[in-house]
Amino acid sequence: MKAQPRKFEKYNAYKLEWLHDSIHFILLVAAVFALFRFVIGLSVVGGDSMVPRLLDRDIVVYSRLSRDYKPGDIIAMRVPSGEYYVKRVIALGGDTVELRNGSIRVNGVEIDDPWGYGETLAERGTVIYPYPVREGNVFVLGDNRRISMDSRTFGEVNVRQIRGKILIRAGCWYVEPVAED
Repeated sequence: MKAQPRKFEKYNAYKLEWLHDSIHFILLVAAVFALFRFVIGLSVVGGDSMVPRLLDRDIVVYSRLSRDYKPGDIIAMRVPSGEYYVKRVIALGGDTVELRNGSIRVNGVEIDDPWGYGETLAERGTVIYPYPVREGNVFVLGDNRRISMDSRTFGEVNVRQIRGKILIRAGCWYVEPVAED
């Protein structure tokens, strides 16, 4: 006797297709999660401390992979108070920073500071200069020196507090790379 075709066999194909689509969706969600957890991150600039390079409410994309920071890099970091800041690396571990007459000296040499807006003055009673940056730490400043809360206020930043190096910024009308290499 010949087997009768199942009445609902066509629905099995729909179930199988739905299962394949669900698996693809779950894999996509896992890949996006892994991308944002281990490779890149997003942050929003709050305030004007990085003006004119970054504006208030700019969205920045940072790389979590880069751990080789150099002076001039813009980084996203978390300070001990739990807040997230976006600042510029000025000096690395082993360097000595001194702020004198509105200029920045690293290891006794005045650095070229094309990013700074306003004079770089030491904050009173916080950091004592010359300031030796310990290994595994960086000294950071905001580009808008008059209003920025940075290493002049809270001292050096441990590299473990750094979320990543800023790659791209985006605002209402633009998307552009940040790296100035």
